[in-house]
Amino acid sequence: MWKQRLTWLAISGFVAGVSFVAGSSSSRWVQGAPAPAAPETSYQVSNASISTNRAATALGPNFIADAVEKASSGVVSINIEKNAPATRSRENSELPPFLRDFFGNRGGRTPGRQTPERGQGSGFIIDSTGILITNDHVVDGADKVTILLKDGTSLKGKVLGVDPLTDIAVVRIQSDKPLPTVEMGDSARLRPGEWVIALGNPLGFSNTVTAGIVSALNRSSSEIQIAGDKRVDFIQTDAAINPGNSGGPLINIYGEVIGINTAIISGAEGIGFAIPINKAREIAYKLIKDGKVIRPYVGVSMVGLTPEILEQMKEDPDFKLPIPSTAKGVYVREVVKGSPAEKGGVLKGDIIIAVDDKEVLDARAVQDAVGNRKVGDPVAFTLLRDKQTKKLSIRTVELQPTPTE
Repeated sequence: MWKQRLTWLAISGFVAGVSFVAGSSSSRWVQGAPAPAAPETSYQVSNASISTNRAATALGPNFIADAVEKASSGVVSINIEKNAPATRSRENSELPPFLRDFFGNRGGRTPGRQTPERGQGSGFIIDSTGILITNDHVVDGADKVTILLKDGTSLKGKVLGVDPLTDIAVVRIQSDKPLPTVEMGDSARLRPGEWVIALGNPLGFSNTVTAGIVSALNRSSSEIQIAGDKRVDFIQTDAAINPGNSGGPLINIYGEVIGINTAIISGAEGIGFAIPINKAREIAYKLIKDGKVIRPYVGVSMVGLTPEILEQMKEDPDFKLPIPSTAKGVYVREVVKGSPAEKGGVLKGDIIIAVDDKEVLDARAVQDAVGNRKVGDPVAFTLLRDKQTKKLSIRTVELQPTPTE
């Protein structure tokens, strides 16, 4: 079974979350090898062991071309058709602006006609039986998926599962023969300044290669202004990423996939973002196994108490609860009606200072602490309310795809 062949993707635990409401051209020039060949390494990404023998890798002046040659046969173009409602705008205006820009042109229906929407993106094959990873927004709602291999072969695809909170999707290609695959790297080993290469099909130009460096790591969805809460710390790169690159791989100089090209910022140059491959591998395994990602949920909207946030609260006429300027923790902005948090006694205005007896200073810390538990587990919250410390036990439930918020 193809599922059994993918057990190498397994990771332990669930990294999930609490539901929130709410290069210049000269830098490209290289003479000779960019660095000495790295020694042989073996490392663990949770349960999935990845070994990379780099001792024999010769990095010469064409190291980018060598890396591309190694990885490109496993990179595909994805074409989708979607039977959208007849009243849907041709501009697909309900999508966040960065997704409309990034996903490219998607022709909508003229009212009363049956013309399907079409879209295009990229992806890469992770198993020779035909399993590929791409972005959720590439295949979201697709009624027909067509995969185009590098050699021009066109094959049908079927979406196995999607996870909007990380923008990851898994597709199975219908093929009667083994398919070329990419090699996985380890995004936890990335450092700012490392060379990276983006592969994909931007603007309909198939088999396109762009190169740059890792500009920064751990960019949150709020930092890059993505609508909604994405449970990803993005890789920032100056490798050119354009509409149609979405879902394609970001590789290192050894031809290993270390990220999934995902987002651009409208009007920006030299700034693109990718999902770390370790996170993508984790989510992909869950989608293959269960068809969805099972996450624990408690139902609060939160914000970390920074000096700037505290100052804003003081200036907000609707905010009446006094909070000391020295307060630390996570402020509860809203509690979802009927949620475990409400049932467990959490109130708007509480300050979460610890989860399971571990201090928390920002919303992500609370999200991660809850996400590391299993659905149904009790989670201990330590709160500050009216200058008094309270301890509450809240039992998580499964986060639904569209919870009431």
